[in-house]
Amino acid sequence: MHRELHNITGSCLCGSVKYRVFGEVDAFYLCHCSRCRRSTGTAHVANIFTQPENIEWLAGEELIQRYELPEAKSFAKQFCAHCGSGVPLVNRAGTKLVIPAGSLTESIDFAPSDIIFWESRAEWYEQGMTMPKHDGPPQP
Repeated sequence: MHRELHNITGSCLCGSVKYRVFGEVDAFYLCHCSRCRRSTGTAHVANIFTQPENIEWLAGEELIQRYELPEAKSFAKQFCAHCGSGVPLVNRAGTKLVIPAGSLTESIDFAPSDIIFWESRAEWYEQGMTMPKHDGPPQP
């Protein structure tokens, strides 16, 4: 299946960091590893992988901070210094651009291809998926 980013824009929560991504998608994973869960405070991350040159920073590149977990072979994250939101990063090896899918401000026309580190998922994840669903906060 051919998946492509067609000049899709993204930003951090406060809008200080903005970017545009393009090009062929190499992978789109939902990762349940404990590092991804702890770094985001969520059940999993949704990351799109493409080539490092497939990004154009539109604003706020100077506000980007990077954290590399010292004991990990490849774990890193980048975020806006103002609001802390995750933004794209090039992996340590320089071979992939990792885009947090939740930071995209436009829709994409493809879904994740794999769920990875499933055995590391939060114990409550599957039960949580069976709970009632609401379009906003539940009403008292």
